[in-house]
Amino acid sequence: MPIHTGSVTAAAAGATGFNAFKDSGPLSLEREKEVVEGREREGLRCMVRQYLGRSTRSIYLGLAFLSLALHLLLALFCLSVLQTACFLPTSSSSSSSTPRTDTQRHQSNTSSSLAASSSHKLPTSPQNEEHHKLNVVLHHKERDSLSGTTEREKKLIGDGKLIQKVNGRSKLEALFEHPLYNLPHPELLQEDDWLLRVKTHEDARETGSEEEEKEDSITNDSQWQSASQEEGYDEVDWTSNVETHPPWLRFHLGISRRELYNRKDPNLAQLTHYLATQHILSAVQKTGGTQLKLLISFSNHGQALLKPMKQSRDAETDANLFYFSDFERHNAEISAFHLDRLLGFNRIPPVVGRLIDVTTEIREITTDHRLSRTFFTSPVGNVCFYGQCEYYCSTENPVCGQPHALEVSLAAMLPDLTLAPRRSWRSPWRRSYSRTKLAQWEKDPTYCDTVKQTLPYNHGTRLVDLIDMAILDFLMSNMDRHHYETFEKFGNETFLLHLDNGRAFGRHSRDEPSILAPLQQCCRIRRSTLFRLHLLSLPGFRLSDVMRESLAQDPLAGVAPLLSELHLSALDRRLATVLQVVQMCQRHHKDVIYNDMEGYDKEYDQELNLEKKVQ
Repeated sequence: MPIHTGSVTAAAAGATGFNAFKDSGPLSLEREKEVVEGREREGLRCMVRQYLGRSTRSIYLGLAFLSLALHLLLALFCLSVLQTACFLPTSSSSSSSTPRTDTQRHQSNTSSSLAASSSHKLPTSPQNEEHHKLNVVLHHKERDSLSGTTEREKKLIGDGKLIQKVNGRSKLEALFEHPLYNLPHPELLQEDDWLLRVKTHEDARETGSEEEEKEDSITNDSQWQSASQEEGYDEVDWTSNVETHPPWLRFHLGISRRELYNRKDPNLAQLTHYLATQHILSAVQKTGGTQLKLLISFSNHGQALLKPMKQSRDAETDANLFYFSDFERHNAEISAFHLDRLLGFNRIPPVVGRLIDVTTEIREITTDHRLSRTFFTSPVGNVCFYGQCEYYCSTENPVCGQPHALEVSLAAMLPDLTLAPRRSWRSPWRRSYSRTKLAQWEKDPTYCDTVKQTLPYNHGTRLVDLIDMAILDFLMSNMDRHHYETFEKFGNETFLLHLDNGRAFGRHSRDEPSILAPLQQCCRIRRSTLFRLHLLSLPGFRLSDVMRESLAQDPLAGVAPLLSELHLSALDRRLATVLQVVQMCQRHHKDVIYNDMEGYDKEYDQELNLEKKVQ
């Protein structure tokens, strides 16, 4: 059979291909695997890119929405700031001028004081006219339009709660505009109703002696001449014209039988402003007392009592520490003045906070060698001193700057004792100041019956005055009220001076019910005091809110709040306790209310009841 050449060739080629496939089989499988793996990797990359693309877009969208939300919040915040604050430039032309003080934080000791915010209004543009009265704490004459605005707002709000600041009106302003803080009083016309006064020509002639006339009388044409030859004091140029008097002298001349100062007196703003800004000429240690305090002299011949910062505002007194071993606090003195004013008492001398330089305003100008010897520099470079006193005057308890700046409280001094003698009274509810013994009132529940039969508590207003003081002390947790003072000139028919409040506001987590013993045991309270306490318990005038707003006007509020929120909350809690004690008294006794609002009590009682219903 013949064999064709083509067939042989094809067979050979097939055999060759078979052998080649047989020889390269494993290599082809590896390549195929590589191809498959490559395709899988490529598919995975595509999936990752798609996933990351969607995630990235989600992230970008989220960031965009977050940025938009933040911008909206910022815009709303700026709008609210513009609606609630108007920062105006202050005038510094002279020490007697009183710039407005808004709620902005002051950054230096040249900031104006609490009351300076209210006595002097600067020009405002038409755009700011609606808001420029913000945070004015004291009196204003043009209030009718604001009052009407607030009444409309109360109706619109519905729940009766007053907004803190609306169209330049604040809770503090509303409080001081309330009729309970503007009760009518008989005009003081008698000379004996005023602590000090400037003599006139007629008074001088009545002395009957030309020599006495020259020495004692002050007329429009005569002047006080400074007896001080010390360098730095201003030249004295005071006449019988009140406009020539420095603020501290006007404060002294404004003390009456009824109150230490008039809240509506424009001089109050000038006084606190001068305390916060006046050049310090001298600083010496003040004698008496148990802890360190300094007597500060100013170039205008005024003086102030300085208490330094010894611990942080948030430091709470150890519960195991006795009340007579506690530190005195500078912010307690400032806060006590504000609280006393909010209660309508006006019995604490004006106090303002100030940031001073320990080196230039104390160490370099003091003439007190006992004080100057106690200065030293701490290991961290702070300038410190400790002075000489009964408690806490040692290197273990120094007063230190940061490194030179020191927070202090400055209280206006009362008239010299040679001009206006004061009588010191031992409080019937004085504590034993012993670690083991109790006072008589702590052991005898009927102790007040004895007090009521004792002069001067058996006549006039002395007992309810004392209970006013006990309520003030309970609200600020002051257990250190062992004595109180009155001006001798006014006899027993006058107010009590609420002095020395440095140990107040030590604890916020615990209330001390024993401070209320005079109220609990005597069950007696002024009607005006009770009405104001009720008013301060309402949401529209809440004590913590008006206290916060009032303290915000102090220059030291620019450093940090003078009272923590815990202390402010404690005020509301303690106020509720006082009202509960009064209710308990009214359930068990009849003659609880001392009516000092004859002819007005029913009107204000109805108004309070109406406000309670609204609230």
